[in-house]
Amino acid sequence: VQLVESGGGLVQAGGSLRLSCTASGGTFSNYVMAWFRQAPGLEREFVAAVYRNGNPYYPHSGKGQFTISRDNARNAVYLQMNSLTPEDSAVYFCAARPDLEMFPLDNRGYYVYWGQGTQVTVSS
Repeated sequence: VQLVESGGGLVQAGGSLRLSCTASGGTFSNYVMAWFRQAPGLEREFVAAVYRNGNPYYPHSGKGQFTISRDNARNAVYLQMNSLTPEDSAVYFCAARPDLEMFPLDNRGYYVYWGQGTQVTVSS
């Protein structure tokens, strides 16, 4: 499975961006999809995941500013990001994994496929 992210860029604080990730080479609907992000010098951090049926999962620490969704017909997953702050600046990665209930969704070690990332920069 190949994953390609798009939609990153430079935005002012308080602004919004919508990231997209398109998959090819596999059966997209078989996979749980997720977004992670990584800022310089920090570990890759879980942002959100979406189950095969479209139900989202967010970390307990989430601020409610991100919304994940998927379109199985288009082999795509999206991340709507609102009220962005400079602390949200990072490279955002799309990831895919099998839908196995015993493995936590926020653990990057269980994701099999990764995109190359898209840079998001939020200016103050």
